[in-house]
Amino acid sequence: MTIIPYGKHFIDESDIDAVVDILRYGQLTQGPMITEFEREFALHVNSKYAVAVSSCTAGLHIASLAAGLKEGDTLITSPITFVASSNAGIYTGANVAFADIDPRSINIDPVLLSLALKEHPTTKVVIPVHFAGYPCEMEEIKPICDQVGAVIIEDAAHALGSKYKNGQMVGSCCYSLMTVFSLHPVKAIAAGEGGVITTNDESTYRRLLRLRSHGINKGDDQFICLDESISTSGINPWYYEMQELGFHYRITDIQCALANSQLKKLHRFIERRREIAARYIVAFADSEIVHFAQPSDALDRSALHLFVLRINFERLRIDRAQLMKSLRSKNIITQVHYLPVPMHPFYRKTLPVDPSIYKQSERYYRDCLSIPIYYSLTADEQEYVISTINYIIDYESN
Repeated sequence: MTIIPYGKHFIDESDIDAVVDILRYGQLTQGPMITEFEREFALHVNSKYAVAVSSCTAGLHIASLAAGLKEGDTLITSPITFVASSNAGIYTGANVAFADIDPRSINIDPVLLSLALKEHPTTKVVIPVHFAGYPCEMEEIKPICDQVGAVIIEDAAHALGSKYKNGQMVGSCCYSLMTVFSLHPVKAIAAGEGGVITTNDESTYRRLLRLRSHGINKGDDQFICLDESISTSGINPWYYEMQELGFHYRITDIQCALANSQLKKLHRFIERRREIAARYIVAFADSEIVHFAQPSDALDRSALHLFVLRINFERLRIDRAQLMKSLRSKNIITQVHYLPVPMHPFYRKTLPVDPSIYKQSERYYRDCLSIPIYYSLTADEQEYVISTINYIIDYESN
């Protein structure tokens, strides 16, 4: 039987044709396809600007720099996320702190965020993570951050296609200065690798453009050295200048051609994920051992990047590793999202706190399991996943 992964990209002929067109006729990098993709992406999420970069990690890094994060400042984020969310602070020399999750949403708890901000008065940046695509309580988080002057950068790596309670798209930046997305193959749309930062602030946008390409200005902004940049005939056509320390975080036209083609199918991708999630919710509704980790309104607002179960392993004769191995033996791949960031060895030695203080994050981590959800998952394959999980759970129940 074909292996059923927990996540998988979907590529059709239109995606292949888009890439081949660039290879045959286009500019491979630093060309017009990047600008076209950025324009289409901004239109989709209803932001003024979009900046495509080499990865979501790169996006979080330069977004933090554009927000003014520096040594001596603090960045606060959720413990339940990939390490890139907090590493963005480490890259800038800032301190990193965490606010625990709300166990109902698996997102950062606004009440605990408020307490963390009081505990860390040097906080400059807050990164709420829309875990599995389910939007954070941004209408509560924004005034909390505004009160102390903290800049919000949304980590929307999972959330392209998600909507806030007010109906606006995640990425519209109605609650934040910037929002950062991922174009990794298991995400909503794929570019191979890549990321996108959205913002409504022009000065932030222009700084992001510089930071993604070595800190160099090629005429997007005012030049500093006017004696070198301007001659009697105007701006010297060869001239560019490095205005600050930036990075090589550029994305290619090849990647953007694929991403732009995928973006046209995003609505279809999300609708299929919601159909799959709805079927899982019904299938496990009567179980006393297994349940969906997030609220049921995820079917209306979440991009459903992941479908995460919480499993009461105390009721089973097997642990999570044994369950995963048993499913793997039947060609079903599952995963754990995530080991809480403060539990990683680097953060254990870096942070001045015991990771066990994030009690909700640890409880969630001990009983979570991500099961297959992706566009091309067939009804038969999903039924096989459901029946296999239910059989093992029933057989191993105490």
